[in-house]
Amino acid sequence: MLFFLRMRWLWIVATTFAFLAIAGGYLLTAEPTYVASTQLVIFPQVNSSEAQRAFAEDAFIEGQLEIARSSDVIGGTVRALDLDSDPDFVDWKPSLLDKAKDWLLGLSAQVDTGQETAGMRTETPARPRTEEERLHDLAIATLQSMMDIRRIGSSTIIEISAASSTPQKAVAIADTLARQYIQKNIAMKADASRQYSDWLEKFIREQQRGLADASSALNTFNSNPRDQFKLAELQSATDARRTLYESTLTQLTEAKQRITYPVSDATIVSRATLPLSKARPRSTLIIAFAGAVGLGAGLALAMIRHAGDRRIVRPQQIADAGGVSIVTLLARSKQNRIGHPGGFLADGTGSGDTAAYAVIPGMAELSATIVGLRRKRRVVIGVVAVDPGSGASTIACELAVLSSLSGSHTLLIDAAAQTSSLSKSIAPHSSAGLVDVLDNGALIHTAALSLTPTLKFLPLGKVEAVTPAVRLSSRRTQLSFAELKKEFDAIFVDISAFSASPDASAIAPELDGVLVVTSHGHTSIDDTVRVIDTMRNVGAEIVGAIINHAPKRVES
Repeated sequence: MLFFLRMRWLWIVATTFAFLAIAGGYLLTAEPTYVASTQLVIFPQVNSSEAQRAFAEDAFIEGQLEIARSSDVIGGTVRALDLDSDPDFVDWKPSLLDKAKDWLLGLSAQVDTGQETAGMRTETPARPRTEEERLHDLAIATLQSMMDIRRIGSSTIIEISAASSTPQKAVAIADTLARQYIQKNIAMKADASRQYSDWLEKFIREQQRGLADASSALNTFNSNPRDQFKLAELQSATDARRTLYESTLTQLTEAKQRITYPVSDATIVSRATLPLSKARPRSTLIIAFAGAVGLGAGLALAMIRHAGDRRIVRPQQIADAGGVSIVTLLARSKQNRIGHPGGFLADGTGSGDTAAYAVIPGMAELSATIVGLRRKRRVVIGVVAVDPGSGASTIACELAVLSSLSGSHTLLIDAAAQTSSLSKSIAPHSSAGLVDVLDNGALIHTAALSLTPTLKFLPLGKVEAVTPAVRLSSRRTQLSFAELKKEFDAIFVDISAFSASPDASAIAPELDGVLVVTSHGHTSIDDTVRVIDTMRNVGAEIVGAIINHAPKRVES
C-alpha cells in the first residue's frame, strides 16, 4: 500500500485538487441564498373527547399547513410584494436536480392519468393565457420551490421559511406569507360564518311561521277552552317554539358578529429577522464533500492506472516476467541528469581521482557483480537500452571507470552508431576510431585513447553504410574480442538502443554478457521482456537488468 501511494500520490492529489477547484469555482460563482423564518402559534378549534383530542388537533394543524401552502396564500404574497416583476422569480431557471424531479413526477403523472384520458376523444381547448398571467403563475411556482412550511415537533407552532438572494427580501417574503395565511384563515372563517348566517336566517323565518301558527292556535283555543289537557299541550308547543326561535336568533347574532369581527386561528409569535449568514451554498459542507469525493475518485483512478500500467517501477517486475535474477536500481543523480557521461574522463588523461569521483547511487553494487564475473574469466560486456534516452552510455562509462579504479585493465568501446554520445563527450576530436580499427587492426594502439593508467577508450569513428556492431558480428574484420581479451581484463561496449537499431541483435552473440537498461516509469515491461527474449534467442547471456533514473525513495 505504501508503495502504491508513493507511486500514485500525484494522481490522488491532482484529482482531489481538481474536485476542490471545481467546488471552489462553484462557491465563487454561485449566488448566495438567505433564509428567513416566521413562527406562528395555532389555536386548534376542536370539540371532542379527551381521548380523541390529540388526534383532532393533529388533523386540524395538518389542515392549516395545507392552507398555508395553498396557491391563494402564495398568490397573495406574489401580488403583495410584486414578485411577478422580480427577475429572481420570473427569470428563475430550475437546477438539474429540479429538472430530474420534475421529469420523474411528470412521468408518474402520465402513468396515473393514462387510463383516465384514454377514453377521451374531445377536449375543451384552454383559454390562452396573457403575459401577466404567465408571469404571475411563474412567480407562484418559483416561490413554492423557495419556501418551506413545517410543524415544530408536536407543538402547535408552525414555521414558515422563505429563501431569497438578499436577506431583506427573505424576511419580507416570510412575514408576508404569514400575514397572507392569517388573512386566508380569517376569510375562510368569515365565509363559513356568512354561510351559517344565511342558513340561520332561513331557519328563523321558518321558526317565525311556526311560532305564529302555534300562538294563533293557542289564542283560538283560549277563547273557548273546553279541554284543559289540550290547552296545556298547545301552551307547551308554543313555549318550545319560542325557546327555539330565541336560541336561533342568538346564534344568528353571534354569526353576524363573527362575520363583522372575525378572529384567526393563528397568530404570529416570532417575526422573521435578518439572517446573519447565507444558508446556501454551504461552503464547509461542499468543500468537505468535494474533498472526500475527489479523494475517492483519485484513489479509484490511481488503482485503475496502477493495475493497467505496464511501465517498469519495481525490480520484481523484470525478475518475474523476464526471468532475470540480477536487477539493479540506479537512482537519479546530478551527474546523470546533466547528460555528460564522460565529464570526469574528459578532464585529462591519467588525472582520475578515486576519492573525488561521484558514484551514481546503486552503481557500486552493479560494478561488484561485474567484478565477480571477471574473477572467473576476462569478459566482454555489452550495455544496451530498450529505448533511447535510458542512460545506457552513462552506465557503460560508469562501469568502465569503476572497473579501472579497482585495478583491472579496462577498455570502453563506443559502438552506439545512432548517438555516439561517449565519443562526443570524451573524444570529440579523435581522428581514428572503431570503424578504422575494424579495417586495420594495427590502429588499435593509436585509436584507443588512454584515459587513466588502467582505462582506455575506443571512440566510434566515422560510420558510413554498415555499423561497427554489424561488422563485428561477421567475424571478418581485423579486430576480434578474443584478441582484445588478451590485453584487457574487462571490456565494456556501448550499443545503440534496441528499439532504434538492430545492432544489439547482431553483436550480442559475440559478447560474454549483456546488460539491459530500462528507464524507471517510462520503459514498458512488455518491451523489456521482448528485448530479453530476443537476446537469448540469438545466443546472448543476460547478465542482468538495470532500472535507471529511479527516484531515491524507490531506490532506498
